[in-house]
Amino acid sequence: MHGPASPGWLLVALCAATGAYCLVRMRSTVEEQRRAAGGEALMGFGMAVMAVPATVFTPPGWAWPLYAAVFGAAALRALWSARSSPHHLHHLVGTAAMVYMAVAMAASPGAHHHGGAGVPLVTGPLLVYFTGFVLLSGARLVPLGAAAAGTAAVRWGDRPELARACRLSMGIGMVAMLLAL
Repeated sequence: MHGPASPGWLLVALCAATGAYCLVRMRSTVEEQRRAAGGEALMGFGMAVMAVPATVFTPPGWAWPLYAAVFGAAALRALWSARSSPHHLHHLVGTAAMVYMAVAMAASPGAHHHGGAGVPLVTGPLLVYFTGFVLLSGARLVPLGAAAAGTAAVRWGDRPELARACRLSMGIGMVAMLLAL
């Protein structure tokens, strides 16, 4: 991603930590939790790789089309899964945003995508969606965390407040990446 190195490394750390926790969630005893965690782990690690500052590592030209293909396949899977769960619609938007950013990075490696001419047509709606998602997720997280404080011991992979915090972190990361695009 374009932009200063320090926030880029913070974003890498946030997304990698989120991806790692999603791998822990894949050990859940709840099938839907495991299924969602796999897609979220892919998003977390994919965002971490994409957020590595360009001053440190510039991927080869073939990496961005490969990246777009991987997230395009994930988008098709999310579209198929959305038939049974509306949560997968969010995964669909997220994977589509990753495809969009990979294509934008392939089109202009090392330079800002929109060149200061304003927000591109696709970036604006994605920013609105993810900003709304972050605000709504944050509002939903507070009461759930307070209610879960008095419950019995729950496995790390089955904690709904941590799963929501993961999604909130990835939403914040997506907003940051779209702004840096």
